[in-house]
Amino acid sequence: MSLRRRILLKVIVLGDSGVGKTSLMTQYIHKKFNQQYKATIGADFVTKELQIDDRLVTLQIWDTAGQERFQSLGVSFYRGADCCVLVYDVNVLRSFDTLDTWHEEFLKQANSPNPRKFPFILLGNKIDIDGGNSRVVSEKKAMDWCASKGNIPYFETSAKEDYNIDAAFLCIAKTALANEQGQDIYFQGIPDASPENEQRRGCPC
Repeated sequence: MSLRRRILLKVIVLGDSGVGKTSLMTQYIHKKFNQQYKATIGADFVTKELQIDDRLVTLQIWDTAGQERFQSLGVSFYRGADCCVLVYDVNVLRSFDTLDTWHEEFLKQANSPNPRKFPFILLGNKIDIDGGNSRVVSEKKAMDWCASKGNIPYFETSAKEDYNIDAAFLCIAKTALANEQGQDIYFQGIPDASPENEQRRGCPC
């Protein structure tokens, strides 16, 4: 059997408390949604394996607390990251306004060798609420913000409705892979993994 290449990629998910970071990850990994809100304390991570082209990829997705008092815990978690996912709630303006802070804080703490080229992805979550009538951040405003940060990819998502989740995380995986800071792990004789169902909505990767 041929030698297969497995790559471990570290993805950090950041954003204000309550924007749905944990729900997005739970929907992506377990295909479940919990109506009960429980704040993340400190940080936690989940893993997901998928195949991209000829590479077996293990995504290690870190969920960090959005409360300011926990931000100091982020330093050790940010280091070695291959991609950073910023999340805001399209219905809460403050969660969008703080994106600059999250973006700057990550670059400062992660100590990236090339901060200008470090890959970010933006997710505008909770687009299902009130049929979209209560949203206060337009898609154009979000796209303009992405353009100002070097044209980073943008997805509108709903953790509750499982909308655009797979497409967003596939783009996250491909973006992290392109960063090529992941750890290569070689295994002999790993059976072929089933390719992920590639949803293409909105992914410029």
